[in-house]
Amino acid sequence: MIEYAALKFNVASIPMSENPKKVIVGMSGGVDSSVSAWLLQQQGYQVEGLFMKNWEEDDGEEYCTAAADLADAQAVCDKLGIELHTVNFAAEYWDNVFELFLEEYKAGRTPNPDILCNKEIKFKAFLEFAAEDLGADYIATGHYVRRADVNGKSRLLRGLDGNKDQSYFLYTLGHEQIAQSLFPVGELEKPQVRKIAEDLGLVTAKKKDSTGICFIGERKFRDFLGRYLPAQPGKIITVDGDEIGEHQGLMYHTLGQRKGLGIGGTKDGSEDPWYVVDKDVENNVLIVAQGHEHPRLMSVGLIAQQLHWVDREPFTGTLRCTVKTRYRQTDIPCTINALDDDRIEVIFDESVAAVTPGQSAVFYSGEVCLGGGIIEQRLPLTV
Repeated sequence: MIEYAALKFNVASIPMSENPKKVIVGMSGGVDSSVSAWLLQQQGYQVEGLFMKNWEEDDGEEYCTAAADLADAQAVCDKLGIELHTVNFAAEYWDNVFELFLEEYKAGRTPNPDILCNKEIKFKAFLEFAAEDLGADYIATGHYVRRADVNGKSRLLRGLDGNKDQSYFLYTLGHEQIAQSLFPVGELEKPQVRKIAEDLGLVTAKKKDSTGICFIGERKFRDFLGRYLPAQPGKIITVDGDEIGEHQGLMYHTLGQRKGLGIGGTKDGSEDPWYVVDKDVENNVLIVAQGHEHPRLMSVGLIAQQLHWVDREPFTGTLRCTVKTRYRQTDIPCTINALDDDRIEVIFDESVAAVTPGQSAVFYSGEVCLGGGIIEQRLPLTV
């Protein structure tokens, strides 16, 4: 066992537990939750783990990683000497996450299931189960975010590792949920987390990060989605109205997409690749243009709805801040104008490519995540 005092990083954001508090760590079978459990042990918490099974569909060994993930989570808990509980939230996931996911794709939008999963499962169903059934004082996850208590309210901050910061996915949390949650790896960089796991001899030390749909795994997306929504082939046309191909379903494509269009060649001598710039849902038409900076791909702003502000106070008036319209995007300076209680207009300082309805716009003031909303429509550079 390595010496905690010898670690060369700051864990000041993990509150010390002078009187042992019970914390339930969401053990995914990955390295981040594994190290989170150990860090909390070092801070004096009474630590137990919880493995959540949230998907019942069995697609065979190629995609069904739940059993292997549970085995890894159990091995880590055994190594750390902590109890591992299991719970099945498959019904909650289907009703509150997956059905909406399908509805959004059916409507031609591109949803982000990870954000809804965090809201409905990890920080609602899990939080309630941990508190009510397991007697937890806190829950903890392996998310790369930080928390800070300011004027009696818990705020959500970006993770220290800019490459792994996951605040974009957690903007739907309120300060009450943040106050009941601990994020031990938020003050660390990913290589440090892996080094700790290696030094501890954890089986998850070199396990690759998951990149699939939340709790569903790394399936071939087109095949998976086609099992639940019937494909509706249609025309691919250029911004000039020329028909140049056929798509297999609008749901398989998103704004800014380049690969997988099944079209090639050039137009008017241009060798620039084709990009999706719009969807005509009513007529089932995919619209494309050449070049990643084509004017039809650019937006000067957006309209967002289904707003959530971390401090729960409705936004009114005008606000200067920054925004991300997708994960890992560089912050975009912007001005927010309130339209009504649940809709805002966001104007970018500079035009932005591939603003996608159905995705989330998440707002920041420096390190603090202010909240966000669902992109209802983009405000195009050209009409």
